Amino acid sequence: MRIGMSLNYAGGFAETVAELADYEKAGLDIAFVPEAYSFDAVSQLGFIAARTERLQLASGILQLYTRTPTLTAMTAAGLDYVSDGRFTLGLGASGPQVIEGWHGVPYDAPVGRTREIIEICRKVWRRERLTHSGKHYQIPLPAGGPGGGSGLGKPLKLINHPVRERIPIIVAAIGPKNVELAAELAEGWEPIFYYPERVAEVWGGPLAAGRARRDPSLPPLDVVAQAGLAIGEDVAGYLDLARPVLALYIGGMGPHRDRGRNFYYQLAVRYGFEDQAARIQDAYLDGRKDEAAALVPAELLAGTSLVGPEGLVAERLAALAESGVTTLNVTPLAPTHAERVRLIERIRALAAA
Repeated sequence: MRIGMSLNYAGGFAETVAELADYEKAGLDIAFVPEAYSFDAVSQLGFIAARTERLQLASGILQLYTRTPTLTAMTAAGLDYVSDGRFTLGLGASGPQVIEGWHGVPYDAPVGRTREIIEICRKVWRRERLTHSGKHYQIPLPAGGPGGGSGLGKPLKLINHPVRERIPIIVAAIGPKNVELAAELAEGWEPIFYYPERVAEVWGGPLAAGRARRDPSLPPLDVVAQAGLAIGEDVAGYLDLARPVLALYIGGMGPHRDRGRNFYYQLAVRYGFEDQAARIQDAYLDGRKDEAAALVPAELLAGTSLVGPEGLVAERLAALAESGVTTLNVTPLAPTHAERVRLIERIRALAAA
């Protein structure tokens, strides 16, 4: 099992890299760089690539709508080059609040766009002369009609020779159709709020359907799970740090009171927390955010984390492995950098046991 860590997208580049060197020595395998509406992920990934030697790097995630598919492919090839083949392209749809609210472009057809973007990226990396005729992307852009081009475009191929013609792709997905697509097409799948005991019930069908159509040339699906990490006899309080985050996602990430369009609310329902999810959302949208956080079920907090005595953490680690997790993306929770580094060393040892 690989050990990964997501970086704080609100932090400074230099400070992050200084800490990463210690995490790399402690056994960290891969660092995920998020991209919300702070600094872009690509600048930080390039900076980290220049300052590390062994550490794998991943975007976590580049949104589907914010770059053309071809630019996404070019960016991934460039990051793979500057990191000497250490880059993984994490892709995801994000949500309408960021895509439409920050970027000002329509949030539509995430499953169809993901499929076409993956196909285009792989053509670019193989240095094929690029043509694509899909529902969402036409390359070259045809002439005439609404949104049509001048007719002067012609198929081109990537000038540079990529380090690898198959850069790994991880798709962030929780909806059944997108999870199925990830299992079919991508090297990896990254859900959010991963609860190992509920995975088979919630995602077993889509994962099986996607794997049944998976190209045999692809490696086994890399399943990437996220979890807060604290090991000790007196660390239970760290579970509460996830309350505001879960309340935000379950209660406030969808259109106003439209539960059917809040993907994270629906995930909580599928996990079996329908009543609690409704109360969380009502409180959150009424502005009672502290109350919403307090309503997050303790079972959900414990099931999606690695917090507790070492024996309990080892049991949770075994449950993650049993459910199919191959990359564990942790957030070390401790008051000092030295203690957080020690947590990476300890989880690395437990994972290797």
